[in-house]
Formats: sequence, C-alpha cells, structure tokens
Amino acid sequence: MEGYILVYFEEYEQLAFLISILLNIIVAVLGVIPSFFLTAANIIFFGFWKGTLISFLGESVGAIVAFYLYRKGFRKMSQKHLQKYPRVGRLFNTRGTEAFYLVFSLRLLPFVPASLVTFAAAIGNISFLLFTIASTTGKIPALLIEAYSVYQVTQFEWQGKIILSLAAVYILYWVWRRRKTASPV
Repeated sequence: MEGYILVYFEEYEQLAFLISILLNIIVAVLGVIPSFFLTAANIIFFGFWKGTLISFLGESVGAIVAFYLYRKGFRKMSQKHLQKYPRVGRLFNTRGTEAFYLVFSLRLLPFVPASLVTFAAAIGNISFLLFTIASTTGKIPALLIEAYSVYQVTQFEWQGKIILSLAAVYILYWVWRRRKTASPV
C-alpha cells in the first residue's frame, strides 16, 4: 500500500506533505484502516524525523477532524448502543481532567484502536479542546514507537520480512484459535 502512496508522493513532490495530511484525515475518519502504511510511506519518502513529524501532524489533525465529524453525526444515535460496553462507557461518561487523562492514557498505548478512542470521546462528554490536547500529546510516544518499528521493518532484507510475516501469521492464528475455543459453539 505504501508503494502506491510513494508513487503519488514522487509524482506530486511539491504536494506530498498535503497529500499525506489528507490521507491521514481520511484514515482517521474511516476508522478501520490502520495508519502504519502511511507512516511507512512518510518515513521512506521524507526521512525518519521529518516523516515522523508529518505522520504526527496528520494523525493529530485526522483525530481532530474525526472527533468533530463523529460528534456531529453520531452522538445522539450512538449513546444507547455504547452503554453496552462498560470500558467504552467509562470514556463516554467522564468529564474534565478525568476525561483528559483517560484519552491521553489510551493514546499512549500503540495497540489501542485510535478510532475507537476518538469515537467514544466524540459521543461522550469531553470538550473539543480537552480532546484535542489529550489526543495530540498522547500520540507523541505511541507514534515514536510506531515510527521506529516501521523504520526498522523498512530496513529489513527480504529474509527479515519473511520471518516477520510468518510471525504475524502465527500470532493471528493463535489469537483466532484462542477466540474460537473461548466462545461457546
């Protein structure tokens, strides 16, 4: 996927920064596409530090735009459905500094789905300003971990990529099998 993005970056080099930000906004609003491929494209095209900064800006702006759109479009109809999930409900019902720290701490964890945090916060009671600050500052450590990991993977030779792919397939199989045995048939 990052190969296609790199083609656009190279073809529209003067607009590559804006293309990256726009793609991050789209990824954030859609909420189902992971952003690591865009982080990889940014690091490959712009270099590690500049690519990481551009990814940070794009993900931050994307989260803010998604928050605003989710709040305007889904708040009323989603409140009843999300109360079925107590962990998400906690974010939904918090306000002020507690909501700030909850969003901030969830953003620190690179494996927590960003779209779920944004969505729950948007239909919850956190203010736009507190969400913006908590989300943006919380993204810094998580994005540095992601960027470093992506950078290391881009430096692998084909053997390393095969080993990583096999490990990922094994982990997915293990999780699938565990879920299958845990759920009643």
